[in-house]
Amino acid sequence: MGLIPSKDSSTSFEAFVEQLPDLQGKIIAITGCTTGLGYVFAETCVKKNADTVLLLNRPSERADQAEESLRAIAKTTQLETIECDLQDFASVRKAAAQIKEKYEALDILCNNAGIMAVPDNATVDGYDVQMQTNYLSHFLLTKELMPLLQKAQELRGEARIVNQLSLMRLIPYTNVKKEFLEKNGGNLGGSGYMANWGRYHRSKLAHSVFASALWDRLKGSGIKVTSAAPGYASTNIMSTTPGFNGLRWSRVLARSPEDGCMPLLSAAFRPVKEDKPTVWEPGRLRLYGPAVEFELEETSTKKEFKDLVWTASEQACGTFNP
Repeated sequence: MGLIPSKDSSTSFEAFVEQLPDLQGKIIAITGCTTGLGYVFAETCVKKNADTVLLLNRPSERADQAEESLRAIAKTTQLETIECDLQDFASVRKAAAQIKEKYEALDILCNNAGIMAVPDNATVDGYDVQMQTNYLSHFLLTKELMPLLQKAQELRGEARIVNQLSLMRLIPYTNVKKEFLEKNGGNLGGSGYMANWGRYHRSKLAHSVFASALWDRLKGSGIKVTSAAPGYASTNIMSTTPGFNGLRWSRVLARSPEDGCMPLLSAAFRPVKEDKPTVWEPGRLRLYGPAVEFELEETSTKKEFKDLVWTASEQACGTFNP
């Protein structure tokens, strides 16, 4: 087999799923699961007999279709769509309140949803649309659902917070800056190609730094903080991202959503190292191949960045003392 598989190559996915543990009794919530990696994650949870899968999506025809499709294969799994618009903090709080009202515990929170390289616009809350969608709303959701994760750990010995990162967090020419985490949406460099990608990078770097900072706070608690990045996977986000739309070669070189989801599923369900924060990524150039657990890099674990990101996130979303 060559280094670069076609996008339809999923020869290892079925064998990979067979090795995952049975999820009977588990309650799992995932953001952004109408298509792509999020849908594959939810589908796998259903196939592995999860008790309940909560689908946190914006209202749309795609969200309805995703739930309907999952119901068609569910045997014992209960499915529920929770309206959650990550570009609106009020919607995130409402979604969390709805979950807390109905469920006693939450075993897995998968912070998966994201947008990529979109124009410089502000959300209704005033933040950069990429930073709020990809990171800040996940900080808020994690904060709001922490009591349910703590209860799952108390009842069953473990809970996990799973963060979907990106290889783009590693771009060397930018770093964490406070203004990108403040109410400066629409005034962060304009909507040029490089500026759009720069804001995407910072949103994914902030999420990675958050994962490291949260790992510090929860170490030894039984609530595990894990991360993943898909490598080069062909998903719907590629067709809606400036610079990818219409580039057929990008889809030819990218691997399938199923293969791209293996790191995320590994972070959620496989045994993980507990002595340091890690990220599951493809083993070949961080782009292709089986999921491998790597140590998070210095830019994600630097104390200066962790302090900055946590403080700015609390200013945006409220105090978080897990």
